[in-house]
Amino acid sequence: MQQGEIELRDFGPDHIEGAVALSRQENWPHRRQDWQMALQLSSGAVALDDQGRVAGTILVTPYGADCAMINMVIVDRNVRGKGLGRRLMEQALALAEDRPLRLVATADGMPLYEKLGFAPSGTILQHQGNVAPLDALDGVEAASADDLPEIKVLDRDAYGANRETLIDALAERGQFAVIRRNGAIEAYAAIRPFGRGEVIGPVIAGSAEEAKALIGFFAASRPGAFLRVDTDSRTGIAGWLTEIGLAHVGGGVAMDRPSRTDAAQARPKVYALANQALG
Repeated sequence: MQQGEIELRDFGPDHIEGAVALSRQENWPHRRQDWQMALQLSSGAVALDDQGRVAGTILVTPYGADCAMINMVIVDRNVRGKGLGRRLMEQALALAEDRPLRLVATADGMPLYEKLGFAPSGTILQHQGNVAPLDALDGVEAASADDLPEIKVLDRDAYGANRETLIDALAERGQFAVIRRNGAIEAYAAIRPFGRGEVIGPVIAGSAEEAKALIGFFAASRPGAFLRVDTDSRTGIAGWLTEIGLAHVGGGVAMDRPSRTDAAQARPKVYALANQALG
């Protein structure tokens, strides 16, 4: 197949079945519902071969004007090495406009991302497995719909971007837990169905102990369930996740690309753990 035979189009609902098939080719766990949520929050591009099959995908998830996350980047193995990855990335950069960008890169993708101005900012560790029985720690409680406005404020302060649309989508599909002190929410976590089971994240907490307590709140109510948690390697909770049955199975390199108008842009306040929640 020649490169000219591959057409880029706007990613729409009609492309989800092809995207699911492509992600399964890569052994990704994403269900149709997971792709639907990602597309609900994002705009993107899809590459179609000369028979109309999905040969590549990319999504851009904007968080207000503060930043955007590039995710769901897949190129069919049969058409790699022909520049399609760069074409998809260039389309994503156009969709993101001038927002600072974030993504999680594989080793194969890093050279291209570096050429496009991305720089490493951390290491993401993916943990998953059937959780061991454990006791919930004190101090964590289930959140209610009335807590969402405060959760959104806390999330923005920690993540440095307005993720209200993500919080609303998580509330539609899953549950939240919070830690309160003096009546104010100081940490939170979310859980939702994903892939083979459920994914816990984002987790916004001020310490590793708070992050463990929030994760443990959900894990304790689901002994033996299949759970996934992605964490920054600097949080110090990877060993504990392994101890409770969530083995380290991979991950990637977090990368940032500042906007042209703010070359000094960087991640703000350190947060204990924040899963990107889509990939």
